[in-house]
Amino acid sequence: MTTFEELDLHPKILEALNQAGYTKPTEIQEKAIPEIVKGSDVRASAQTGTGKTAAFLLPTLNRLSIPSQKEGKGPRILILVPTRELAMQITTQAQKYSKYLERVKTVCVVGGVPYPAQVRKLSRPYDILVATPGRLIDFINQGKIDFSRLETLVLDEADRMLDMGFIGPIKEIAAKTPASRQTLFFSATMQGSVVKLSKALLKNPVEIITHKEHAKHDHIEQRLHYVDDLHHKNRLLDHILNQHDVDFAIVFTSTKRHANQLVMDLKDKEHQVAALHGDMNQRQRTRTLKQLRNGKVRVLVATDVASRGIDVQSITHVINFDLPENAEDYVHRIGRTGRAGAKGTALSFAAGRDAFMVNKIQAFTGQDIEVKEIKGFEPQKTPKKTSKRPRDPKRSFKPKMQGRPKRRRRSR
Repeated sequence: MTTFEELDLHPKILEALNQAGYTKPTEIQEKAIPEIVKGSDVRASAQTGTGKTAAFLLPTLNRLSIPSQKEGKGPRILILVPTRELAMQITTQAQKYSKYLERVKTVCVVGGVPYPAQVRKLSRPYDILVATPGRLIDFINQGKIDFSRLETLVLDEADRMLDMGFIGPIKEIAAKTPASRQTLFFSATMQGSVVKLSKALLKNPVEIITHKEHAKHDHIEQRLHYVDDLHHKNRLLDHILNQHDVDFAIVFTSTKRHANQLVMDLKDKEHQVAALHGDMNQRQRTRTLKQLRNGKVRVLVATDVASRGIDVQSITHVINFDLPENAEDYVHRIGRTGRAGAKGTALSFAAGRDAFMVNKIQAFTGQDIEVKEIKGFEPQKTPKKTSKRPRDPKRSFKPKMQGRPKRRRRSR
């Protein structure tokens, strides 16, 4: 088994890793770090929870241990991410890993935060810039960013950024950076527009694909509860949240409007609850997460904005009040519990019409989700039995035409 000492990292970085309690690299770290240290462009398929953040942070910090040959205040490392929460998490990790490196400073610029404070940070020397595309474009247009010193561009969760419509801003940002840069491209999936974008940005990249054992989440108990309707869901959720083993929970809904409605309903039932979704500004989001961490909020009702980039160690339960639109988001959602090797519980509510998505999730994770019933909350409608392997939606049934089709007679 490879150790961090064998990956040619700076002693000061190793000291920070040792203090953080990291003893051996994960698969993605073991494969990516040596290639990044060598200066190669990297295209990596890796999910949240595999240690991918450290896989690109550690070798890029290693590069910063050598002083830049160019003067200026702009970043040497640019990390683009889809959400504010992920940007803040990566910033915290960068500060933790670089704590013993001299004069290495990280700046985070995201939407939902007042401009003046970020402008002040950008006016002083710094080395790492973590940013969401929209806010970064604003600062580029204002002439606040100097990319003349940039050495490495990192795109984290590239698939998510494309889903959110950031392909234009990403290309615009990349065009402003030096052609000589190293580019690191991390994505949960590698298909379609994701691959096309990576080919446009990377030069002779090293391809790294990690196995999906992490997606099995063996330390997370997964259960499926069939429900008849919204009223049934609400009753079942209230019952579950009142159980003694539910310390802190994230409840995922499909829309912001439904999240707000569910928060009001749960408050009426005297639950300590708050919402987290895209209509909230950064100050509101930060305050909500702080309340969750200090115990003032026990239940967080969230949209998928919270499924990636939020690391709250105390979450004991994740409840999919609404199933996600794709199987990958299911993995990201349930990964909010069972952090740092702890045990967790993931519950999903499904109506009969959700059977296809349930099958897609099981096929993607390679696991069957155990169907459970709670006495007094049994569904009255029996869900239809469907095959374990989901049907390819691209294939559609077309009946054969018998003979030549009749020609329609034109009306005169």
